Amino acid sequence: MKITPLNSWHRANHGRMVEFGGWEMPVQYSSIVEEHLTVRRAAGLFDISHMGRLILSGETAGDFLNRTLTNDVSKLRPGDVRYSLICQHDGGILDDVLVYRLKDRWELVVNASNRLPIISWLEHLAGFASITFLDQTESTGMIALQGPAALKIIQALGVHDANSMARYSARDVSVEHFSGLISRTGYTGEDGFELVVAADQTERLWNHLLALGAPEGILPAGLGCRDTLRLEAAMPLYGHELNTTIDPLTAGLSFGVRFTKPEYPGKAALELIHKAGPTRTRVGLTLEGRRIAREGSPVFIDGSECGTVTSGTFSPTLQQVIAMAYVPTGMATPGRAIEVELRGTMLPGQIVELPFYKRTRA
Repeated sequence: MKITPLNSWHRANHGRMVEFGGWEMPVQYSSIVEEHLTVRRAAGLFDISHMGRLILSGETAGDFLNRTLTNDVSKLRPGDVRYSLICQHDGGILDDVLVYRLKDRWELVVNASNRLPIISWLEHLAGFASITFLDQTESTGMIALQGPAALKIIQALGVHDANSMARYSARDVSVEHFSGLISRTGYTGEDGFELVVAADQTERLWNHLLALGAPEGILPAGLGCRDTLRLEAAMPLYGHELNTTIDPLTAGLSFGVRFTKPEYPGKAALELIHKAGPTRTRVGLTLEGRRIAREGSPVFIDGSECGTVTSGTFSPTLQQVIAMAYVPTGMATPGRAIEVELRGTMLPGQIVELPFYKRTRA
């Protein structure tokens, strides 16, 4: 397994380490529930250095990305960040990514387990185009600061104008304890920032953020609560809600697909799905009791099996069992009664609108 620049810190501070996407990562330090609620109420600090970070440069890099991604990046200005999908030719999702438009380059953040396949796919599509690819994943660290207190902590770090950063924006920045890339992005449903620095600066920045956030009640947070947080916010996870058998329209990600732009892998297939309408839809489920519906659990409507759970958990915020699943589009009506089979037991519940949780904006 690969290790992040914070691996020694995690081990020295009681991080319970697991394998994730080929990396050794902390799943929790105290408890998943405590870390989850701290992110909702104050701030949590995540090591996300396992995420792939790719730089593309060259005069044709922007055009290449616009011919590769499902979203339109042709009009992005320096500082803009946009969510997009990378699809294979039949419309199946190879990965969901964030694309950053910076003054002198483009950057992609990709999922850890997909990093090498996506690099190969991009190089295949680029052919002999004059584009330079740089994989900076192992030479840098990436930290996510998430929660209502994140802005105050970032300002204390020295990014005094952080409040003027729009959601999904990024820029290079240099302050006393931090020189690198900052973006107002995240994967928790809360306000927050993600920071990229050189690998040898990562632990120093991490410790400084923990010190600055101590008065706010900050805690280091692991992958366990990152998963429960993103599920409450109905954010799909590759390998669960997204894979090569699922297209972006079925996944409810049509905002990341543009048909009024030049060809890109999967466009023709997606146009057919768009015209006919997806046959399946990603929905939210709430279940009675406290038993959690796990990935792969069958979903029944009117006594017939018709869907599959992709992710499930007990929501610390809502104090309720929640799940996401794919069901036939004609049955995806909020309020409709469902059952989920778990080891031979039928758990009653209902379809609900997504997201389960939406933060209160100031």
